[in-house]
Parts: sequence; structure tokens; C-alpha cells
Amino acid sequence: MNAFDLQHSGATGTSALQRPFRFSLLAAIVASSLAHNAAHAAETGAPAASDNQTMTVSASADDAVAASPATDYSVPVTRAGTKMLGTVRDVPQSVSIVSKQRMADQQLQSLNDVLANTTGIRGISGDMDRTNYYARGFMIDNYMVDGIPTAFAARWNLGDAQTDMAMYERVEVVRGATGLLTGPGNPSAAINMVRKHADSKEFGGTVSASYGSWNKQRYVADLSAPLSDSGNVRGRLIAGWQDNNSFIERYGAKKQFIYGVVDADLTDSATLSVGYEFSQVNTDSTMWGGAPRWYTDGTQIHTRRGYNTAPDWAYNDKENRKVFVNLKQDFDNGWNITLNGAHNEMRLDSKQIYLDGYFDRNTGAGVSSYANYPVVGGTGYNTGKRKVDAVDAFASGPYELLGRQHELMVGVNYTRQDNKYFSTFENISSESLGNYNEFNGQYPESAWTPRLPASDTQLVRQKSTYMATRLSLADPLHLIIGARYTNWNRETPGGEMEENNTTPYGGLIYDFAENWSAYASYTSVFQPQDYRDASGAFLSPVIGKNYEAGLKSDWMDSRFTTSISVFRTELNNVGEATTQTVQGSGDVAYIGRKGVVSRGVEFEVNGALTDNWQMTLGGTRYIAENRDGSTFNPQLPQTSFNLFSSYRLPTLQQLTLGGGVNWQTHIWNDVGGPEGNGTWRARQGSYALVDLFARYQVNKNLSLQGNLNNLFDKEYDTNVASSVVYGEPLNFSVTASYTF
Repeated sequence: MNAFDLQHSGATGTSALQRPFRFSLLAAIVASSLAHNAAHAAETGAPAASDNQTMTVSASADDAVAASPATDYSVPVTRAGTKMLGTVRDVPQSVSIVSKQRMADQQLQSLNDVLANTTGIRGISGDMDRTNYYARGFMIDNYMVDGIPTAFAARWNLGDAQTDMAMYERVEVVRGATGLLTGPGNPSAAINMVRKHADSKEFGGTVSASYGSWNKQRYVADLSAPLSDSGNVRGRLIAGWQDNNSFIERYGAKKQFIYGVVDADLTDSATLSVGYEFSQVNTDSTMWGGAPRWYTDGTQIHTRRGYNTAPDWAYNDKENRKVFVNLKQDFDNGWNITLNGAHNEMRLDSKQIYLDGYFDRNTGAGVSSYANYPVVGGTGYNTGKRKVDAVDAFASGPYELLGRQHELMVGVNYTRQDNKYFSTFENISSESLGNYNEFNGQYPESAWTPRLPASDTQLVRQKSTYMATRLSLADPLHLIIGARYTNWNRETPGGEMEENNTTPYGGLIYDFAENWSAYASYTSVFQPQDYRDASGAFLSPVIGKNYEAGLKSDWMDSRFTTSISVFRTELNNVGEATTQTVQGSGDVAYIGRKGVVSRGVEFEVNGALTDNWQMTLGGTRYIAENRDGSTFNPQLPQTSFNLFSSYRLPTLQQLTLGGGVNWQTHIWNDVGGPEGNGTWRARQGSYALVDLFARYQVNKNLSLQGNLNNLFDKEYDTNVASSVVYGEPLNFSVTASYTF
């Protein structure tokens, strides 16, 4: 393994003089509002709704997204799955939507936080700053923003999952293959972040200040204002700053972001949105990989959770700039056209060190997990730039055929993604490292040689056309059929690859009762890969089929929803890591597995049980196997459950209490033994993480909230490989929010 497979300057710590001032800002917000109105009434209750109401959505009802009370965990209207507007019940796949209120209650401040608490999604952490997420046994390799995807390679994690949620209204997750939305149809899930917009014609906003474990300080301002007398032009500005240390010694991180958007009503039926987003995440003394797991005698190295292998000179800096434009035009006949354009540039700059070997319990001497490869670590100087230009345009609306009304959606998409990575590295031998048992993270910085283009520097172009129609076969029976044609082209230093693929999609929905539906769906899988085999050749695209069937219900105008589904995914050419390296390099070699099958069941209950009680409960149980019956990706939990709930006390409505638990079953991973001799099994037993929160509405403007995470201080490994990456121990945060 070398620097390519693992992945800022300036201090990120906070001086002693600065800290009291910043914490006093939290106290100032509290004190000023208490003086203003210490006894104001609490927030008003959400409007009640009849239990058996079912929402009906028209083709041009985008504004219906706001129909649900702001305190709900459910989002009644979405374009997830097919880009046709409807309720979650109208989508013939498993869908989870994480609302703004749930993110606030759980303090889900990054996409990492959201995905870690979403039904059927689990992560594997390469280190403190890099986590890859999986669904149904397969990696999620792209995230969408307002429906425009950005793909990434697992080993060049540029911090997509560190995206701050303060700039986003909600996160939509569609599990299973989604080729109709993304072009290449990944069999795991599609993640779509929906931006906040300038939707207020009056000046207002929210400012918040937080303080938490490891001196975490966070300040966010979200301001909206009309920019014209009539309010037909509106602006919104969101800015944030965060500084924190960690339970990992010497580690420090700073985050800052700013987001601005202008929304203009060009006419009564046309809206133009233009926005800009900037974010920066800088970390110091950040680990590159985890701490070595084993001694050479097979016993485990019981490293303390706060141990850091990174020296003082190590850093990892990431910067992201996005520009976007959105134009929507509604027509009197129910049709609408949406045009999205985006330009995104993300940069990486890092110097780090990793250790990967087995060490003698007595002498501390190390050996590699690869035969004839006397290397126990390495240093790496990596830089990268990812530039994405994308245009997506689609139209949707009703039409009549054979005396019944149906809906049609047609669209085109063009994406150009230019990934440029440069790297230089230096291997670390056992002799140069010295006695690992005495290693304290301090290692001299390399005399860096010039950085060279990485083997997976690439330019990827996608041209797509897509369509889908929802046919009303009878009042209770709807058929969704569609397809997406994609021309996919990749240029690398080693050559060019081009693929043409048509991805069909079909779904049947039967409303067998006022609040209940049954559905079945099918789509194909076509997924190009960045993995290389031992000869250095890229693996062929993953191909396969995805089947799903289930039941869904919604109540109280979709304020409360339930779903249960069974699924089966059949794949060929699925990349799986080996204990070998790519010829001529230290990169991990992969093989394409044939006959990989994932099958299982998922369920979710989400939304308002009453006007005072919100809950999300979800779970998944699946089995992913190779053709020979061996487990595919055994380092992922094949059974997991998520629960989170909040309850506003009827007798003291200023107070909301809540909490939740995430549980997963045991996992394991077979990795290469010392010097390539056999395999050793890393294990992590089943565990549960319990969280609590409380919020008190001091008056109509000010709220105070406290969160406790990992209440029982469970120690657990988030990597389960040759190294250990511990999850966060017990931690807390307190937040004051002032809305005006």
C-alpha cells in the first residue's frame, strides 16, 4: 500500500485569549433574550389533521413541500426517484427523507452525521476525516445537489461527506439502483441534498451559537430579506464558523462556510435562482488511516482511543466553491420546465503519514502485510482538484390518453467532471520507524520529490437523455415506466474508455386502500469502476438487475408515513479488494466478482404520531454473498436499526425531550497476515449507540438545546481492517438559537 491508497497549512487551534470571548457570545445571546422577554409563551402547536387524510399532488405543486408543519420529521412532497412530483408513497422504491427539524433535533451538522443516522446506510471510516457510506452491501459513490450528481473515487475522498447541513433544507435518500436519476446506476443508493432558498418576503433569520466536547465552538447565521419593495426579488445569506479539537490527541479542525442565493419571481409563473457556496475544512495532525491492530504474535494491540499516529507537520485542507443557477417555469396546463446549471471546484492539499503493519510485542520491529514488500508505512504529499460542470433540464406535466390523465417527464443532462490528482510519497521501513511500541507520532517530514500525476487522474463526460411516465391504468393502479440513455466517456493517462448504455426503469403501484399502497419495481445496473486489477487494467463496469417490492402508507396528509420492502440485487464484475498490489505500484489490486447477490428487507416509520410526538424508526436486514456463498463485504453490518424520537410535553409545551439509538450487528474482515502469510480476521461485535436531547423554548425567539451522544461511552471500531479507527466516545453540545 502506498500514499495513493490513503488520503493545510496553518494552525487550527484557538488561543486561550480567544476562547473566553467566543464562549461569552453564547451567554450574551441567552442573557439578552431573557432580559427581552423572560416569560413569553412557547412555540405554538402544529395544526391537527385527520388521521385518514391522504395528500394528492398535482404535477406543478412544488410549493406543497411547505404544506407540512416545520416541526415535522416528514416531508410530504418530493421529486426523489423519478423526478416526477409526488409523495413518498408514489415512489416504487425505498425512500428516506431527513428533514430540517430532525437535523436540528439530532444536531446533524454534516452529511456524515445525516448518513450515519439514516435507515439502511452504514459507513466505513478510513480515518478521522474520510468515511465511505454503503447501502445493501455496496458503496455509495456519488452525492447529488439539487439533482446534479458528483462522482468520487473511494481513495480520493475530497470531503463530500463533510458538507455542512446549515446550507441545506433536507436530504433525500433513494435506496437501490437509481440509473434513471444518475446515469450510471449504482445498486446502493442515491443521496440528494436540497438547498435552502430565499423564500421569505420579510427580513428575518436565525443566529445560533454552540459549545461542546473537546472545545467545539460553532456559530451560524441564516438571514433572509426582500431585495425589492414587492418582495419579488429575495436574498438569503448563510454563514458559519466552527473550531474544534478531538478525543484524538493533537488533532484540530476549522471549518468555515458561506452561502448566498437570490430568488427572483420573473413573472407569476417563472422563478430564477442564482447562488454561490464556499466552504473550507482545514485539519492539523490528522491521522491517515488508523492505528495498527495486531502484534506479530496475533494478539491485538489495545491502543487507547486518543492515540494519534500523526506528527505535528501533518495536515489535510479541503476547499469547495460552487456556483449554480436554477430556472423554473410553470404553465397554466399543469406543465413545468426546470433548468439547472452548476459549476463546482473542490481542492485538496495534504501532507500526512500512515502506518500499516504488524509489530513485535517486545522489540517493536514491524513487517508488512504484503509478501516481499518491507514497508510498514509511508508519507504522502497529495494535492487534487476536481472540477464539475453540469447542465440538467427536464419538463413534466399531465396529458390525457384513452380518457384518463397521466403524467410525463422528459429531460436531458450533460456532465463534465475533470479529476486531477498529484502525489509524491516515501515508504517507511521498520528500521526508519524504529520501535513502534515507543512511537509517539513524531516522525521527520520527508524531503518531498516533485509531485506526479496519479494513475487515476481522469476526465469523465456523460451525455444523457431520460424519460418516464406515470400511467393511470385505473383509479387505484399506476404504472411508471422510463429509461435513460447514457454516453459515458473516460480519459486517463493510460487511455480512453467509452460506454453507451440504456437503463430501463419500471414500477407498479396499487392503492388497495385509502392510506395503503403495494408496489413493485425493476431497474438495471450499469456502473463504471475506478478500480484496477493486478495488471493495472481498469475493471469492467458493474452490470446487473435490481428488483424491489413493498407496502407503503401515509396518514394526516403525509405527515406520517410507513414502508416495508423486500429487494434483490444481482450483479457481475463487482470490484473487491485483494491482498495483492497493482503491478509497478503499491496500490491495492481488485478483482471483479461475478454472481454477487444482495437480498433483504427494509422498513421505516417516519413523521408525526401526534402534533407533539415525532419519530423515525427504521431497520434493514440483508445478506450479500458471492457466487461461492462467501459473504460479500463482511465489514458491513447486515442487520441494523435506527430510532430517534422527540416529544413536546403537553403540560409544558416549552420543553421538548427526545433521544434515540443506533444498533448494528457484529462484523468482520479478513485481511492479509504478516508478510502475506494467510489471512487474519478483524472483528467488531454488535453494539448500540444511545443519544439524548432536550430543548427549552424560552420565548418565541430564543431556544436552548442540549445533546448527549454515545451516552454509555461505547468503545467501537469504525474501520475493521488491519488498522483501528475508533468512533467518538461520550460527548455533549449546548446550543442557543435566536430567531427573529
